[in-house]
Amino acid sequence: MTKAELIEKVQGVKGVKELTKKETAVLVDAVFDALKKAIKKDKRFSYPGFGTFNVKSRKARKGRNPRTGAPIQIKASKTVSFKPAPAFKDKL
Repeated sequence: MTKAELIEKVQGVKGVKELTKKETAVLVDAVFDALKKAIKKDKRFSYPGFGTFNVKSRKARKGRNPRTGAPIQIKASKTVSFKPAPAFKDKL
């Protein structure tokens, strides 16, 4: 699903139809911005019935350049993982 498709789905929800497409886009962007800030600040965001986003740390490791095959050092980094709620997972 693309951002445009998400905006159209949100706009089709009862109570949101009064908003223009532009206002709905601002609403969707605000939700995702709040999500990003919560994950950055608390290292976790949980939405009941949907799932939990967590920040995970990856250790530095050795890898290979796919073009040359030369060994390279990959730096430690952080990433976001998602664990679906049991109710959501059962519906998949």
